[in-house]
Amino acid sequence: MNVVVQDLYAKYPTAEALAEAEPEKIEEIVRPCGLGRSKARDISACMRMIRDEYGGKVPDDFDLLLKLPGVGRKSANLIMGDVFGKPAIVTDTHCIRLTNRMGLVNHIKDPKKVEMALWKLVPPEEGNDFCHRLVLHGREICTARTKPRCERCCLEDICAKTDV
Repeated sequence: MNVVVQDLYAKYPTAEALAEAEPEKIEEIVRPCGLGRSKARDISACMRMIRDEYGGKVPDDFDLLLKLPGVGRKSANLIMGDVFGKPAIVTDTHCIRLTNRMGLVNHIKDPKKVEMALWKLVPPEEGNDFCHRLVLHGREICTARTKPRCERCCLEDICAKTDV
């Protein structure tokens, strides 16, 4: 994925350049990520919208981010937290799996419902960091594809260990 982004920025270094690019040319670069045609179409439309409606700047408002083509709640939260340093809760697969397994939520698979539940549990200023820690924890300790390594887990004594 990072190689694709590097290649995209090398050819189109600005939002203006991407807004002007033919979607077919963008597709050639993003195809390795999968869904190349729809991703290229969204990137092209998103960059045009940023150029035309937001003066070339990515908006720092959650609702405005959601209006951008190809941007859903997960991406909008990621941008809010990582780019703008604002409160955010990114509910990716690790977050959903781990919060269910630990018992922070109860058998909730819908990302928005998990996000809403976590807003009630996690202080807003800690939400973004909390979610990044869940990703790291989910990759190293509480894995999806292998048996969780509970014996190595710093949360072992408080984890509900529910099967999800």
